[in-house]
Amino acid sequence: MTSKKLMNSVTGCADDALAGLVACNPNLQLLQGHRVALRSDLDSLKGQVALLSGGGSGHEPAHAGFIGKGMLTGVIAGAVFTSPAVGSILAAIRAVAQAGTAGTLLIVKNYTGDRLNFGLAREQARAEGLPVEMVVIGDDSAFTVLKKAGRRGLCGTVLIHKVAGALAEAGVGLEEITRRVSEVAKVMGTLGVSLSSCSVPGSKPTFELSTDEVELGLGIHGEAGVRRIKMATADEIVKLMLDHMTNPSNASHVPVQSGSSVVLVVNNLGGLSFLELGIVADAAVRALEARGVKIARALVGTFMSALEMAGVSLTLLLADEPLLKLIDAETSASGWTNTVKASVTGRTRSRAAPTEPPEGPDSTAARGSASKRMVPVLERVCTTLLGLEEHLNALDRAAGDGDCGTTHSRAATAIQGWLKAGPSPTSPAQLLSRLSVLLLEKMGGSSGALYGLFLTAAAQPLRTKTDLPAWSAAMDAGLEAMQRYGKAAPGDRTMLDSLWAAGQELQAWKSPGADLLQVLTKAVKSAEAAAEATKHMEAGAGRASYISSARLDQPDPGAVAAAAILRAILEALQS
Repeated sequence: MTSKKLMNSVTGCADDALAGLVACNPNLQLLQGHRVALRSDLDSLKGQVALLSGGGSGHEPAHAGFIGKGMLTGVIAGAVFTSPAVGSILAAIRAVAQAGTAGTLLIVKNYTGDRLNFGLAREQARAEGLPVEMVVIGDDSAFTVLKKAGRRGLCGTVLIHKVAGALAEAGVGLEEITRRVSEVAKVMGTLGVSLSSCSVPGSKPTFELSTDEVELGLGIHGEAGVRRIKMATADEIVKLMLDHMTNPSNASHVPVQSGSSVVLVVNNLGGLSFLELGIVADAAVRALEARGVKIARALVGTFMSALEMAGVSLTLLLADEPLLKLIDAETSASGWTNTVKASVTGRTRSRAAPTEPPEGPDSTAARGSASKRMVPVLERVCTTLLGLEEHLNALDRAAGDGDCGTTHSRAATAIQGWLKAGPSPTSPAQLLSRLSVLLLEKMGGSSGALYGLFLTAAAQPLRTKTDLPAWSAAMDAGLEAMQRYGKAAPGDRTMLDSLWAAGQELQAWKSPGADLLQVLTKAVKSAEAAAEATKHMEAGAGRASYISSARLDQPDPGAVAAAAILRAILEALQS
């Protein structure tokens, strides 16, 4: 089965993509009759070396994203994963030559089709008397034994675009630029890893991976890598990648060792989430610094993709100060990241947390018997929530992202750890305030915020009294805060339904002679009935309100959790 792609046609997708980039970037122009994009200020480049690159489409933002002052003069695009036509390459060379540029450098990735087509265009241009040089970039560090074809050109090619562009902008001549970028390419390596393949428009995925497999050392055209490894943590995979690409016994290794200064590129191969990209970047920085490697610059983002491939590549370039100045030079290319022009290694990455203000006066602090009774209550609540994790997750899958149980379990685990860490506060007000902070930090999500609001507000009436009317007032205050900031009301199919029903029963605590357990028992039963009733409600707030109510045939997981908490409190007090 072919993969779905959002496009107008398979045959026209490369043209449409390039046209879209040019349409949104006034600094670019299309060369009529060819799949070529050029700087719109081409005529202002008289006397400056022109830089042309390109290759198959599907690697966006490469290659057209790197056209601009300080980088490429233009690119020639082929169909998806297909070398561009010789005629279009030649037309691009002629166009920049006729604009008065001082020769042309072709920057080509090491693939047979690209070498042949760019090479043929170069020979034809030279036959016309045009000064044209070509560098073939092979930065792949996957192969332990080099074959005649050499190393493939991968994401490191973008660094060559940047270095060559800075030199051209500075007025360096064609032969000197060619020599210098050729030297730079020798101290650079790239290795990729992927969790999935990709699919050329109109075709099936190029290879299949099982759920516990990862492809190591693959190229940028969907081709399989040098070997498959078992799925592991990001730290383990990054270590494996760095071990492989820096191992001296590997014929394609990059000579990085302790004391080396490098430019690091963490490149999204297309379909990796930004969350994972950040995790990989952190792992790479820590692993390199642990080896004594100085990271002079770090670039993280999408530079050279392979369509929708869920993978990442790491590029290491040995860099001294003169080379770093070229990397840091200004460019208007839209695909180049706005990198901080400073070393990553050696800087302080955190600052001390602010000190917490001292707790305000609490007239109930000396009467801490109520808070001592709350410790076993909290323990019972935690046990209950941990036991409900899977049930609450199952309920949440119908209306949310299926993590309600996990969120409550996270809260329970945090509370258990807090109780074990030391003595609890001496008053109910302080106890609820500390719990609110804990849940806000550890529980996360909207549930953590709502519980935090509830507990913060509920603590206030308990600062002066801890009798039953004060606890009823605490419930009122907590419910009012939840409604004010959460925008939910009773009947909206949220956790508030259970808590509101219980709160109405707890009003009886304000009457003289009210019985603690008798009133609380009624409150728990009302909360459980309200939670069950949410299955018949249309969601008016929360994530469930965004989907059709016809799908919501189970009670709201938040309401079920709130009722379960109240039940656990009752049972703990009864025992």
